Amino acid sequence: MIRLNVFFEVKDAAQTAEIKALCQELVEKSLKDNGNVAYDYFVSGTREGVMIICETWQNEEVLKAHMAAEHFTTLVPKIEALTKNGLKLEQFAF
Repeated sequence: MIRLNVFFEVKDAAQTAEIKALCQELVEKSLKDNGNVAYDYFVSGTREGVMIICETWQNEEVLKAHMAAEHFTTLVPKIEALTKNGLKLEQFAF
């Protein structure tokens, strides 16, 4: 199993609703990907504008397929464009 935690900070508070909508669409589509165990996003309760996407995959093969999927290649760049310093990825294996 592979766990990814993707941290980011919204560039402009006015774009929060837009980035949430993009994250929600990414979650809905990614949950349908083969090999997905869990996929969600959260907004920090302690740091304004900070968000995290948490995802769990069965293995590297299905993760690579997800990263090549149209919804990933379309939505992730849109999300990243709305962040202050890009996406910070932490990957864990278990």
